[in-house]
Amino acid sequence: MQQNEEYVLKVLQDVGLVSRKQIAAARTRLDGQNNVVDLLIKGGAVTESDVSRSLAAQAHMDWIDLSTMVIPPAIIKQIRAEDARRFKVIPVAFGETGLVVAVSDPLDIDTIDSLSFLLQRELELVCTSPEKIREGLIKYYGTADEAADALKEKIGEDIDLGLELGDGAAITEVDEADAPIIRMVSMLIIEAHRAGASDIHLEPLDKKFRVRFRIDGVLQEMQAPPKRLQSAIVSRLKIMTGSMSIAEKRLPQDGRIQVKIKKKPIDLRVSTIPTNHGESVVLRILDKASLMLGLPELGFFSDDQETFERLIQLPDGILLVTGPTGSGKTSTLYACLNYINKPDRKIITVEEPIEYQMTGINQVQVNPEVGMTFPVALRSILRQAPNVIMIGEIRDLETASIATNASLTGHLVFSTLHTNDAPSAIPRLIDIGVQPFLAASSLRAIMAQRLVRRICPNCRQPAELGESEMRALRIEPGQLRDAQVMQGKGCEQCRGTGYKGRMGIFEIFILDDEVRHMINKRSATLSLRQRARELGMRTLREDGVRKVLAGLTSAEEVISITIGDVS
Repeated sequence: MQQNEEYVLKVLQDVGLVSRKQIAAARTRLDGQNNVVDLLIKGGAVTESDVSRSLAAQAHMDWIDLSTMVIPPAIIKQIRAEDARRFKVIPVAFGETGLVVAVSDPLDIDTIDSLSFLLQRELELVCTSPEKIREGLIKYYGTADEAADALKEKIGEDIDLGLELGDGAAITEVDEADAPIIRMVSMLIIEAHRAGASDIHLEPLDKKFRVRFRIDGVLQEMQAPPKRLQSAIVSRLKIMTGSMSIAEKRLPQDGRIQVKIKKKPIDLRVSTIPTNHGESVVLRILDKASLMLGLPELGFFSDDQETFERLIQLPDGILLVTGPTGSGKTSTLYACLNYINKPDRKIITVEEPIEYQMTGINQVQVNPEVGMTFPVALRSILRQAPNVIMIGEIRDLETASIATNASLTGHLVFSTLHTNDAPSAIPRLIDIGVQPFLAASSLRAIMAQRLVRRICPNCRQPAELGESEMRALRIEPGQLRDAQVMQGKGCEQCRGTGYKGRMGIFEIFILDDEVRHMINKRSATLSLRQRARELGMRTLREDGVRKVLAGLTSAEEVISITIGDVS
């Protein structure tokens, strides 16, 4: 396996991975095809990773796990496929002095020097196991057939290809010619889930079929499959939904796929739209576990959480959660329902679509094609005598009117609205057509929210705020005395970004009698905002600053997300 076998054996023995007895026993089994190290690996005494880690430590070289990384195409293109296969290397990043390259044998200096000469550039080396190199060569440089073969065993244990469709049917028969495409699509889904992606974007361009994952709210380009496989991949996804037509390529279509990854149920919402180079596909990944967050996991500090817990236990009124698409409003609503879901309360939701089936809650699916709209559903569920109603979104006057009337007749109503901040929700409702006196009487509180990326806990380290950041966030030097400002250095777990996961920043506007009087007078948003500030409302940016000073997120994140917040 290695050029200097005796040195490798000595290293393994010195670090305590193998004993002299094990080495001697392996020597007795030499067969001319395997060396002693190979026999130790096959016998289970050590693994390839053990060997490469030990050699990396002796060479003072970092060891990485390639399988946990997502390497951008711009990096992969730095080494041609034939050269990567020939030298058994994978480029992983741009370093300070050169290209960072993963190798499995840090003792093979001749090969490393030859590659450096061929590329005419400096190389920074990191180590990984030969197995990871082989997987990486297939993943980033292989053909569809090679990728499918490599996934044959993995798919069997990771993903259930007997996919449950919307009507409970399952796909059981597979054409042998389609097997590589089926496995390739499965690999794409598995890879996205492992990377923590919220959606997969398959975009047909002029000369390539671009694949991007949205990870922690940021799109990252992945290694693209060959352009010639574009139609086959799109058709496979349509077949998996069980409801989309593979013959229809001129109109948008929507569907749903249910899969299991490591016995864990995952929903995929599929949307296609025709473009000038073919059909663009977006798969939204709905991990049911991620939707069932508790209130602390949403990102509340203890004071805001206490306030919010009190609000969601009110007997009646409307509680609105506002923000743009992708700001976590749905997760917040589910967390609210999960918190108040008790046997003595009847809870009914009206959703489009139902993103998570919750035990003990009556959930209604909107279906405009058969006339089951939000207003129709709401009128019916009021006759079901619920205590709590959750409306996915207030979109029109009819929905808003039923919601306000429900709140005035003893129901607690949760819903969402698309506005930039909390006070703006009031004029938005009035613009829809809600009478000011109804809005004033029914609204109890409005919470605006955004999502910011969390600093990776594995590579977080102390940092300092620059003058421009302090000026933008209006942070005084005195606030830094007890602060714990952090930044992510970048590691394998966060794919070098320095961030892992997201959390919310919030502004909570609780209405009082003065605010209701202002609503009846149709006061401007600015006046409502000033009154909210007098009542103690922290703005999105101010809540973000608290989380920067606590070392939970970065100043850059808060500045970019709350750029419109100047109060």
